[in-house]
Amino acid sequence: MKKHTSIKWVATGMALAALGLAGCTSTVSKGVNDQGQAQEVVFPDIDKTSGVPEGIFPNVENMRKIGPGVTKDDLYYLIGRPHFRETKGAREWDYVMKFREAMNGPVTVCQYKVIFDGNMKGQSFHWKPSECARFIGGVPEAPRVISLKADALFAFDRHSLADMRPEGRAQLDQLAGQLKALGQDARMNIVGHTDRLGSNAYNQRLSQLRANTVREYLVSQGLPAGNMRAVGMGESQPVVQCSQRNRPELIACLAPNRRVDVEVSGVQQ
Repeated sequence: MKKHTSIKWVATGMALAALGLAGCTSTVSKGVNDQGQAQEVVFPDIDKTSGVPEGIFPNVENMRKIGPGVTKDDLYYLIGRPHFRETKGAREWDYVMKFREAMNGPVTVCQYKVIFDGNMKGQSFHWKPSECARFIGGVPEAPRVISLKADALFAFDRHSLADMRPEGRAQLDQLAGQLKALGQDARMNIVGHTDRLGSNAYNQRLSQLRANTVREYLVSQGLPAGNMRAVGMGESQPVVQCSQRNRPELIACLAPNRRVDVEVSGVQQ
């Protein structure tokens, strides 16, 4: 009986360890991809922190050093370990921060999230509420979005440089010149989108490949590769809804959804 009991405890321990490891790689947000972007950013319940439900007063200067490419070791040094049970393998780290408007003013409690890419480098950063960003240097301006029509860039249902239309190359040549003029601090998030025709998996792949191609072309025009990320969002972010039953008419109506958006941020004023 004693031997069986020992085996039972070992098995239980292994099961708990497996559950712990699974929790390390879980995410709260939805649709987190290998580029460190989420289709929907979700914050954990603030009362589920691991010991700091009231939050901490962060070093604001250290917060300002956090940006794309930050490692978990960097974050640990700058603002400490995450405040929820998120370990080395987690794709998100969450914090609870406290700030004061004035020396003796009321305390504002904020949540801060870092989402990591497939190489565990921080790539997107989020506040809840979003107005909390002002405590580390003002509310950042929304990225400037340059939307390119996919139908002008590529032949229908295509995605490679070989499939790029002449007018698409001309658009990207002009865009490259504009982006170069913004300086070395400009960051570009290149986001591919499709319409709803086809399967979700196919559209996701097509949107990613088109974003990759646009990034590749801009790099070939002299823009720094390290300043650009390519992300595919598939059919998840339509700008128009169409109900035509005639397929050619439906394809034409859905054209605005087939696009590649270039989100530009970090521009020096």
